[in-house]
Amino acid sequence: MTEPTPSATRRPNPFAGRRVLVADDDRAVLSLIVQGLAAGGYDLAEAHDGASALVRIRDFKPDLILLDVEMPGLSGVEVCRIVKANHADSAFGFVPVLLMTARSTGKVEGLELGADDYLTKPIDMLELSARVKSMLRLKALQDELAQKCRDLDRMNRDLERKGLELEQLARVDPLTSLYNRRFFEERFYVEFARSQRYRVPLACMMLDIDHFKLVNDTYSHPAGDKALKELALAMRRTLRDVDLLARYGGEEFVAVLPETSPADAHLVAERLRAGVEGLSFLYDEKPLKITVSIGVSTYPLPGISDPEGLLRAADDALYKAKELGRNQVRFHEE
Repeated sequence: MTEPTPSATRRPNPFAGRRVLVADDDRAVLSLIVQGLAAGGYDLAEAHDGASALVRIRDFKPDLILLDVEMPGLSGVEVCRIVKANHADSAFGFVPVLLMTARSTGKVEGLELGADDYLTKPIDMLELSARVKSMLRLKALQDELAQKCRDLDRMNRDLERKGLELEQLARVDPLTSLYNRRFFEERFYVEFARSQRYRVPLACMMLDIDHFKLVNDTYSHPAGDKALKELALAMRRTLRDVDLLARYGGEEFVAVLPETSPADAHLVAERLRAGVEGLSFLYDEKPLKITVSIGVSTYPLPGISDPEGLLRAADDALYKAKELGRNQVRFHEE
C-alpha cells in the first residue's frame, strides 16, 4: 500500500480567494512573502511604501493587510493608525492589520494603535501562514457579526414600521381614513378636559347621511361606501387640521372643534352642509348626490359637565334636524 503524498493529504484552505495586501519597501522580503502566500490561493496585491499602501487599500479593498513597520514616507504604524481611525468608514471597514517589524518599539506602538497581530523579522513562513489564516478567520467572524447587526437593525426597523401600522389600524377607520370611534372617544376626553381647564369654547358636531339606506338599496352597498368616502373628504376640506374628525358608526360622523364659539360652529356646520349638498360624483357612471343632517352643541352649556353630555346634546340636535326634514343644521338649544 503506497503512502499518500503530502499534497493529497493537504486540506483545502478555507480562505483561498481572500484578498491580502502586502506592503514592504524591501522588494526581496516582499517577493518572499508573496511567493510564500501564493500557495494558499490568496488574491494578493503589493505596495512598496505607506502612500501606495493607502491607495491599494482603497482600490483593492483587502481582507487583510500586512504592513512593514519601517517604510519611507508613511510608516506602517501611520498607515495602521489611518486604517483603524476609519474603521467605520465605507472606504475601509474592518480590516485586520498584521505588522511586520524587526524592532519591538514599532510593534508596541502599532498594537496600541489597534494592530491586530505582529510578526518579527526575519519572517518564518509557517508562522506567517498560520497568522494570516488566524487574521482572516477574525475578519470572517467580524463580517458575520456585522451582517447579523445589519440584519438585526433591519428587523428592528421592520418591527417598528409594523408597530406603527398596527397603531394606525387601531385608531383609523379603514374605509374613510378618519379616526375610528375608539380613538375619537380617547381624544375627546382630552379635548374636553382642556376646554374645562383653560376655559375655552369647544364645539361638537354629529353628522348623518340622509336616507343612507335608500342609497344602498338603489345603487348598491359599494355606492354607499363611495358616499361615505366622499363625505369624509368633504369634512377634511371644510374643517381644520386641529379639529378631531371620526366615523362614529355606520353613516354617522362626529367632529370636535377646539376653541370654537357657537357662532363660528354654526358657520362651519352650515358651510359643511352646503358643501356636501353641492357634491356631485359618479358611481358606475351614474351621478350620485347626498345630503347630511348636522347637530351641533357647544361647551360651556348649561347642564353639561362631561364629554358624554356634550356628545349627547349634539346627537339630540341631529335627531331634531332629521325630524324637521333633514339636510339642515340644528343647535342643541334651538
